[in-house]
Amino acid sequence: MTESTANHTQTVRGWAAHDTSGKITPFVFKRRTNGPEDVTIQILYCGVCHTDLHSARNDWGVTTYPVVPGHEITGIIIKVGSSVSEFKLGDKVGVGCIAASCLKCDMCESYEENYCENMQLTYGGVFWDGSMTYGGYSTMIVSHKRFVVKMPENLPLDAAAPLLCAGITMFSPMKQNGMLNKPGKRLGIVGLGGLGHVGVKLGKAFGLHVTVISTSPSKEDEAKRRLGADDFLVSTDPVQMEASRKTLDFIIDTVSAQHPLGQLLDLLEVGGTLVLVGVAEKPLPLPSFPLLSARRKVVGSLIGGMKETQEMMDLCGKHNITCDIEKVKPDAINEALERLGKNDVRYRFVIDIASSSNGVA
Repeated sequence: MTESTANHTQTVRGWAAHDTSGKITPFVFKRRTNGPEDVTIQILYCGVCHTDLHSARNDWGVTTYPVVPGHEITGIIIKVGSSVSEFKLGDKVGVGCIAASCLKCDMCESYEENYCENMQLTYGGVFWDGSMTYGGYSTMIVSHKRFVVKMPENLPLDAAAPLLCAGITMFSPMKQNGMLNKPGKRLGIVGLGGLGHVGVKLGKAFGLHVTVISTSPSKEDEAKRRLGADDFLVSTDPVQMEASRKTLDFIIDTVSAQHPLGQLLDLLEVGGTLVLVGVAEKPLPLPSFPLLSARRKVVGSLIGGMKETQEMMDLCGKHNITCDIEKVKPDAINEALERLGKNDVRYRFVIDIASSSNGVA
């Protein structure tokens, strides 16, 4: 036992990938003892994100095995540290993408922990004690109070779980770019998947005019009738795209595959902003003329800080916003990941961790 794991005394059942095959198998490991500023959470549900798939297969070349994925975690507090006043036993809470940050830099002091140079992820990161972090594909987690959010009582914990990643990923750029209190502003969302469908719901709740931009004409009815989008553009239809030039104030691009940006920029009004939130594995072509001709901007956005995440969750509770999910049991994780890789889910898998019986081995 190393010094970094000396206080890891709690035995936990989980599910991990052990090599680049990405296959998830049962995995028993130790979590740290609940500290003075920690809460221990019995995990009930965990969403399945594309990042989980990439990490399990080491697509980005940074995975340390074994890896226990999962950063869309909801559950019940079962232990509270002596210095924790923000939470109590039995609280319904969530844990997202962040496990730790330095808490001292300008970013942390402004509650933008997601941009801290020493931000550590919920899985695949290195915690303050030097141990590797393991995620929500497990029955229990210990989290520092700073990185836990309260879940609205009216939201079901299964359908709300993906908000901890997908929700904040879409909410943060809306807030940071002044879209929250601007009814009638025109928002475009590229891609109607786990991120995009939440973006449509958030945009409509905030009074925005929402246009879904997709390569799949078959998604138009879904976007408009079921999710409430105002318009739908087929990005591979040059006639539609040309007719819609300069009709949008703001675009959030959720697509992770390589795709052209020039035609999206042409949809923006003068001074409009294109925000990239999808993680493309290859560089995206960025032509200069659509930027120069209308003072347009291309920016990136990475999840959100903890205050922003709580604000997002509270607003979702106010507007009764949840994710469209398909629940699976832990023994179906590999099938879910395989289907996710084919975009065969509408719109987010959520693992029913509670169905796996006890919280320890």
